Amino acid sequence: MTSTSTPPGLARFNALDQDAALAALLDACASTAWARRLLAARPYATTEDLFTASDAAMAELTAGDLEEAMAGHPPIGRPKPGDPTSAREQRGMAGASDELKSEMLELNLAYQEKFGHVFLICATGRTGEQMRDALKERIGNAPEQEREIVRAELGKINRIRLTRLVEEDAPV
Repeated sequence: MTSTSTPPGLARFNALDQDAALAALLDACASTAWARRLLAARPYATTEDLFTASDAAMAELTAGDLEEAMAGHPPIGRPKPGDPTSAREQRGMAGASDELKSEMLELNLAYQEKFGHVFLICATGRTGEQMRDALKERIGNAPEQEREIVRAELGKINRIRLTRLVEEDAPV
């Protein structure tokens, strides 16, 4: 039999005032449009409801909204100093050789030159080599194709971050 009670972390998120909830959502994804859509749909009964709302909001983002979301992500191999989230998500690059780090820097710059934004991939659980190989593969994409891949990768990242948001014991 399934429980009908809201998980404690999700209940805590639902109970946050608007400003605190918006800040927590913007920590998960830098798109204001995405965060506002999720905020407007509170309260959530289940984590799956939150994920469904996130996926729907992600599907509706404009190109400008996607750019805003991507601006919140540092390049692969260069996590934001003092940011445990980007360091945790990019852990696969932490032990990378100097050669791989140098190659990633060059590839990141070429990608950014072509597409006008950082290479975005759900890096959680990936090795540096896997991220490099994905970058090498995706740099050949057409801009429209790459935008939809970025949208899907952002969706994956958002689910991971939302899970942390509603499962962590500490208040937001």
